[in-house]
Amino acid sequence: MNVKLNDNVLVITGKYAGKQGKIIATSPKHGTVTVEGVNVHKKAKKARKANEVSKIVDIEGPIDVSNVMLVCPSCAKAVRVKYNIEGKIKHRVCAKCGAVVDKAYAGKTSKTAKKEEAPKKRVRKRAKKEETEAPAGGDKAE
Repeated sequence: MNVKLNDNVLVITGKYAGKQGKIIATSPKHGTVTVEGVNVHKKAKKARKANEVSKIVDIEGPIDVSNVMLVCPSCAKAVRVKYNIEGKIKHRVCAKCGAVVDKAYAGKTSKTAKKEEAPKKRVRKRAKKEETEAPAGGDKAE
C-alpha cells in the first residue's frame, strides 16, 4: 500500500469522488483504508449500561485503497508515489515535485546523512573524596 495512517488523500472514484480527508485506519490484508468523512454510514448503538442512552451514530466505512490518491504536502496535488532507497532507508517521494512525503525523512537529505558523526563518548566525572583524618583511637603506638 502506498498510503499510510494520517496521510491526506483524495478520493478519485465512487460516490465520494473529489473529497479529501485524512486516513484514520488501514487494512493491508484486505486492501482497504478508512478516510475521515468518506463512506459514512449510520449505526444504531444500543445502551449497554443503565446510565447510557441508545443512539444512532455516524461511522466511516472502509473503501478500497485503489480509489484514493495521496495528496502531496508540498505541491497540494493528488500524486503517484515513487520510492527512493538511500542505503537501508526506503522513503516515499512525490512523483511530480520530488518532495519527500514521509515526515520522518523530510528534514534529512543524503548529504546531511553522510556527515553525521557518532555521538561523543560520555565520560562520567567522579567527585573527589574529601580526605578525612584517621580516628584518634586507630593509631598504633611505637
